[in-house]
Amino acid sequence: MDQRLVGIVCGTRPEIIKLAPVYHALRQHQELCVLWVHTGQHDAMAADMLRCFGIVPDVHLCRKGTSLEQFSVDCRSQLDDLMARQRWDLCIVQGDTESAFLGALAAFYRRVPVGHVEAGLRTYNLERPFPEEGLRQMISRIACMHWAPTERAREALLREGIPAQQIELTGNTVVDAQQWICERHGLRREGPATSGHILVTAHRRENWGDEMEQTFHAVADIARAHPQLKVLFPVHLNPVVQRPAHAILQGLANVQLVAPLDYLGMQQALVNAQLLLTDSGGLQEEAPTFGVPTLVLRHETERPEAVEAGCARLVGPKREAIVREATRLLDEPAAAAAMRRVANPFGDGQASRRIAQAVMARVAPVAEVATDLAALAA
Repeated sequence: MDQRLVGIVCGTRPEIIKLAPVYHALRQHQELCVLWVHTGQHDAMAADMLRCFGIVPDVHLCRKGTSLEQFSVDCRSQLDDLMARQRWDLCIVQGDTESAFLGALAAFYRRVPVGHVEAGLRTYNLERPFPEEGLRQMISRIACMHWAPTERAREALLREGIPAQQIELTGNTVVDAQQWICERHGLRREGPATSGHILVTAHRRENWGDEMEQTFHAVADIARAHPQLKVLFPVHLNPVVQRPAHAILQGLANVQLVAPLDYLGMQQALVNAQLLLTDSGGLQEEAPTFGVPTLVLRHETERPEAVEAGCARLVGPKREAIVREATRLLDEPAAAAAMRRVANPFGDGQASRRIAQAVMARVAPVAEVATDLAALAA
């Protein structure tokens, strides 16, 4: 039986997390040959993540250049060469990274159908987040299979003229990944929810400068006002984040500045948190799984479902607002408890199974019909 070739193109840590359960779901189908292509956009962080999910890339592209522009030019060329050597039946990308866009664009030029995991997220502000909002919208223009994580995402695609038959509401695969990790590594909360630490992450490009410094001053204010609480801050390696973080927060006894955590470490830190302050899109989706109230340190979010459900609040990167909302949740147990009780609005852990079924229906229908006929004949 001829196998259909499905290529997964990704290169960053968040992509690996959300595509790993899709990869494992697809590999359960013998009709498919699943090719994992790593672009090299992230290197060491990606290697750790791949090991965490038991994935060995079939193709590892060579990253050239240090800037995003240099990476893009060479990666696009390597992807085109790869697709020219062997015909793909489907190219799967995720989210809004440069790797996702390049994979989709290379496939489009080779007339390979594109499937987009986590399609339809929007802020409609091309500057926030930059360049992700633009990349995600451009992928939607050339994809033919749109796997929307939420009803809001599906509605956004419909408003943009995407045919309804090309859109499937799947849920977000990030929940699948969390369940996969928790089951295999036994992650559990250590102590009651009200005794955990405050977890902080901040790295968004659009907040660099004054607004990021305001965020760090807010964390310092909260730490000084609550000396009994531990603040855990895995600091992004970019010097633009490192310098102000250490200048403002280093020396506070209850603030722990650590290197970026691997996926397992971050999930355990999230499990043990009583409050999350973050500008990360992925953590906005992951925190509700463990019932962690979240303050979103951004002006806009393309994941408003958590805010609407009541498990997150959009406070922006403003010192006064961050301190006010964090203090309220720390001093009013009932308010924090209400946020913890909200179920994760982003998924039920079955998104990868739904995506795999959609892939099979598109690229391997002949094999399925043959199987059905064989069963009837028997």
